[in-house]
Amino acid sequence: MPVRVRDATVCSASYLVRADAARAVLAYSGLDAAEVLPGRALCTLAFVDYADGDLDAYHEFGVAFMIRPPEAGPPPRRGLRANLAELRRSGAGFFIHWLPVDQGFTLEAGRSIWGFPKELADIDLRLASPYKRCIVRKDGRLVLDLLVRPGFRVPAPGAATPADAYSHLDGVTRRIPWSVFPRGVQARPGGALVRLGNHPVARELSELGLPKRALMTLTVDHTAMAFGEAKAL
Repeated sequence: MPVRVRDATVCSASYLVRADAARAVLAYSGLDAAEVLPGRALCTLAFVDYADGDLDAYHEFGVAFMIRPPEAGPPPRRGLRANLAELRRSGAGFFIHWLPVDQGFTLEAGRSIWGFPKELADIDLRLASPYKRCIVRKDGRLVLDLLVRPGFRVPAPGAATPADAYSHLDGVTRRIPWSVFPRGVQARPGGALVRLGNHPVARELSELGLPKRALMTLTVDHTAMAFGEAKAL
């Protein structure tokens, strides 16, 4: 520890979804969805091309929710900017709800070391064109087809950004220290197109209100990451 990723490309689309629907999805973890607006939670779909790291090269897709840390008090009911500032102060993290990968080594490592809900799937990444695309199929069924349009260049932080990731596997919820060092960051309002398939995960996303306009999209040309030791809650 820590396990290091030396180079990865990340694309994501974040959506405002009903907080009660998000809480229903997260109920098994014992964690609470963060309300970035009153009655609205944040769900992020992300795809990653891990080019160089301790767990070798692989592709990954993730469904994650911003959550309030377990020690935080009840959520405030204010505006978006005030809520996000409060969440930064309280140390909000992301709960990893679904995490398919396309290689067996990272599958075993992710499940055994951190309790990440990794499972094997067919993940087709198309990153060479101006529009970034990810097609995920599981058990021969389409889960989703996500297209992300890169936006405007934004300044990257000058130092690694710490955060906490949360996982749940085999009845145990864990907190994982996580830090990222991004370079080549682009962001924009909207900027995503998602098509859902007929897989159960697709149905779950449809119950959250997808497809809909994304709150924002983010692309990162190159990022390094470090994952620390998981702690059971």
